[in-house]
Parts: sequence; C-alpha cells; structure tokens
Amino acid sequence: MLLSKLWDFAARTLARSAVCEPSGQVKREDQDTERRATPQENRGLVKDKKNQPLILIMMAPPENLKQKIVKAGDKDLDGQLDFEEFVHYLRDHEKKLRLVFKSLDKKNDGHIDSQEIMQSLRDLGVHISEQQAEKILKSMDKNGTMTIDWNEWRDYHLLHPADNIPEIILYWKHSTIFDVGESLTVPDEFTAEEKQTGMWWRHLVAGGVAGAVSRSCTAPLDRLKVLMQVHGSRSNKMCVMGGFAQMIREGGIRSLWRGNGINVIKIAPESAIKFMAYEQIKRLIGSNQETLGILERFVAGSLAGAIAQSSIYPMEVLKTRLALRRTGQYSGIANCAKHIFQKEGLKAFYKGYIPNMLGIIPYAGIDLAVYETLKNSWLQRYATNSADPGVFVLLACGTISSSCGQLASYPLALVRTRMQAQASVEGAPQMSMSRLFGHILRTEGAYGLYRGLAPNFMKVIPAVSISYVVYENLKMTLGVQSH
Repeated sequence: MLLSKLWDFAARTLARSAVCEPSGQVKREDQDTERRATPQENRGLVKDKKNQPLILIMMAPPENLKQKIVKAGDKDLDGQLDFEEFVHYLRDHEKKLRLVFKSLDKKNDGHIDSQEIMQSLRDLGVHISEQQAEKILKSMDKNGTMTIDWNEWRDYHLLHPADNIPEIILYWKHSTIFDVGESLTVPDEFTAEEKQTGMWWRHLVAGGVAGAVSRSCTAPLDRLKVLMQVHGSRSNKMCVMGGFAQMIREGGIRSLWRGNGINVIKIAPESAIKFMAYEQIKRLIGSNQETLGILERFVAGSLAGAIAQSSIYPMEVLKTRLALRRTGQYSGIANCAKHIFQKEGLKAFYKGYIPNMLGIIPYAGIDLAVYETLKNSWLQRYATNSADPGVFVLLACGTISSSCGQLASYPLALVRTRMQAQASVEGAPQMSMSRLFGHILRTEGAYGLYRGLAPNFMKVIPAVSISYVVYENLKMTLGVQSH
C-alpha cells in the first residue's frame, strides 16, 4: 500500500531504545524485552541510580531505525553518536521537519488534514484514497481532531530520519543525473531544503560535469548518428561499422570526436538558462508549492526548454557543421562560426529551429510520462521502508524513459539535423521543414525518418551509466547529501 511506502508510519508500538550513558556515548540495547516508558522518559530525560542524567531515545521499528539515526548524526564517522552529535542531529532534523510541514500545509493554517496529504502526494503524481490519508492522520493525531498540528508532526517524526515526501524528490532526480546527449527533458524538482542550503547549484554542477564526461565518451556514436542522418540514403546504406571505418579513413581516430567540443561547452549555459526559466515559469503559473503536478511540470518544463534552446541554438548548428566537416575545412569553433556568418548570414544559425522546438513536446512529454509511470509503479510495489530505488532501478527507468522520448521525437530531430547541414552538403536543395519531410517520405519511405537510430540507441545505456557514476562521485566531492 502507498501508506506504508511513502510514510513508514504504520501503527507500530514503541519498542527498543538507545541509551546515552554519562560518558556521552550512545549504548545500543539489543535486548528483546519491551517495557512502557515513564512520562519522564517520554520527555527524553531521566536520572539513573547515581542521579546522573541519561538521554533515552525511544525508537520504533523498522529494525534499522537506530542505525539510520546513528548514520545521520555521526559526523566524525566513528560509528557512535556522542552528546553533541545527537543534539546537532535533533536540531538539523527539526529544521527539515518544519520545511516538510510547511510544504504539506497548503492552507497555511498550521494544521494538516487528509485533503492536504492527498494533494501533496497528487502533486508528485501519486494518488491515494481519502481512507488511506485518514489512516496516516490517525497514526499521528493525539487529540482526535483528524488534523495534525506542528507539535504532533514534530513529536512523531523527530526520530524518523528521511521518511517524508521530499525523500522521493531527493532519490528520483532524472534530468540532472542522466545525460544522453539531448537536453529536452523536463528539469528536476528541488526540495525547499535544497534551495535554502544551496545544494541545488551543486546538483547542477555535478550534473553538468557528468554530462560533459558522458558526451565525450559517447561522442563517436553521436558523430556517426549525424553522418547517417545527413548522408544516409537508399543508395548510400551506411552501417555502424562502415561508418566508423569511413570516419577513421578520412580523418584518423581524432576525427571521431569532431563536434564534441561545442557539444560540451553548451551544457553550462543551457542548464543554467533552463533552470532559471523553469523557476520563473513556476512562479508565473502561480504555484508556491514545493513540487508541481505532472501536467504543470510538463508545461513549465517544455517552455523552459524552448527558452533555453532558443538561447543556445546557434551552438546546435555549429555542432552539426563541425561534426560533418572534412579534414582541414575549419580550424576551430570560431573559424566555423565566422565562415557560416560570411557565406550564409545570421539566419543560418537558426536553420532547423522550428522542428527542434516541435521536438521538445513529444520528447519531454513522453520522457516525463514514462519516467513518472515507472517511478510510481516501483513506489507502489517495492518501496516498503524507503523511496530509494537503488542504482539499477534508477538506471533502468532513466534508460527506458529517455529511449521512448527519443523514439517519439526522432523524425523531427533528423529533419532538424538535415536542415542545419543543408548548405554544407554539395548539391543539396534548400528545403523547408514540410518539404523536407515530404521529400524523405517520397524518396526513402518512413524508414528514412529513422536513419541513424541504431547508433543513437547504442549510446543511451553507456551515456546513462557514465553520467550516473560521475554524478554520484562528484556529488560526494561537492558535499551534496541525498539523505
């Protein structure tokens, strides 16, 4: 049930305890005996036989809850929790709980009711019944009002690390982590805590560097895709191995990375513009919620993607021209830009702009829909104690959703690439988008709209895997905490 998956609230009796001895070190009790806590113990402070103060932490199952608290608060990594670390943990966790409480309190009246719980989960794309929401309330409601105030919320959750709605946002980032060479995905949500602590820009930096490494590693497949999109035809049936051999014969091994430089450079401005545009559009939509609903995310993400793509589109044209260049044709990025401007004018830097903008809708929409469907399916079936899906589930969901998005928008991407390359291909007619579509269908059939799809799909799994590994390692280096 969603109840046990999103909150590990279920009515479980308080059982084991961890006792802080006078020495200041937490001693874990592993006895299986249970006893009722006295009022003094419930307040967290009791006296031992020598009248020394003890700190008693009452914990509920699951079994690893004590370990989770020690892990969350253990700053010096000695496997134990001393008094200062425990106090710091309590203060830090109370701040997080207040942020979550505010995000759930839609009416800003200081109380959470069942409708607000349902709405908060609905904003994440997760639907529960009113009966399930009421069960959540009953597990925390002390006075029988069927609402939860701040004190009830804090008292119940203070010793439950990371068991809240933003945990889903923390674990299920998609656009920031995975880079398959296309930047048309809907931006990720960031929790209020991540925005307040500045963790959001560290996520973006880690994602940008991961994307640069990923694109550089898969650049040969990307260049092969561009060559097959532009030069492939019924008379020139270019296969994967033949295409690689042709590139190496013409320019050597280094030629496999043509166009990669500009492809990496454009990551930073595009990511920054998209993130800022997304946050502004959220405000224009009028949402002050921590997360948007699926439809709102799609609209806001698509508009943000369109703004970002419009801003850096000349770099997309340069990438295609540099990937298609012959040995010695251009000395570098600046020389290529100068050559295009002098021969074709400023308009050339926006060739293929319309199919590129149209491609955002099917790519972003299907990628988001598939990812959210897979995410919710996993949460409903397997998220018993945590929203953490693990590496393989996250990679599988990212790979499948990205592949579906690319497949849906691929014909538009192919037409865009051919329009960008028209002037650089000798004897190629200058066609509009609609005429080019018709020409490809007449001369090559529907198959012609999917030329280059094989190397494009071949790079998805390595691109997703590499970007994830680099992202996770950089995240630790930058001090980003996901728990």
